[in-house]
Amino acid sequence: MAEPSAPIILVPGFWLGAWAWDEVVDTLRADGHDMTALTLPGMESKDADRSNITFEDHVNAIVDAVNAADAPVVLAVHSASGFTGYAASDRVPDRIAAMVYVDTAPGIAPLDPSFDDVEKPMTFRQRAIPVPGHVLRDSYELTNDARRDVPSTFICTAFTAEQYQTYAKQEPVASFLAGIPELRNATWIDLPTSHWPMWSRPTELAQIIGEVAKAPVAAGR
Repeated sequence: MAEPSAPIILVPGFWLGAWAWDEVVDTLRADGHDMTALTLPGMESKDADRSNITFEDHVNAIVDAVNAADAPVVLAVHSASGFTGYAASDRVPDRIAAMVYVDTAPGIAPLDPSFDDVEKPMTFRQRAIPVPGHVLRDSYELTNDARRDVPSTFICTAFTAEQYQTYAKQEPVASFLAGIPELRNATWIDLPTSHWPMWSRPTELAQIIGEVAKAPVAAGR
């Protein structure tokens, strides 16, 4: 019988869909975990209409997935979804057993308020989907102090844990690091590899996420 664990929701970063997590999902599911990988609104295909997709639409999609789970979840976010994932933890902190930040951090929107285009393309990967422009430039107000107490694990791949913590102390702090000083329960793990560990070290990444989900604080929160 599989060891009890919290449901796991995986959110990809910019330009990616649920498919980016395929190897991680397969590994975790084989270990008995309840798995959901999200494709956020406007990221379904290159032909999708994303002109009116907002930052809040992405937050809502994450919150809906969290609320649909049978128990508080482990919410794992990659890259720029650190912004929308952190906003989701502000909305429903009681439904999140733990956060996992995969080579990212709790960002505070806007990511890029000066971005004026309808979408932001990625030019060096054939399968990449352009990101809705509003997701970069929209602001979002965080109001729930309980988000600061959600247990948060940082899996540091392209930068070390020490670098993340050092950069978060510099002024002015970058928007994608702005939530780090707010957190009251953080664990730091180094997994040296690329910015996309779901492809370069999927087995190790899955193991870390799985252990977070099995931890008593996650399974019993």
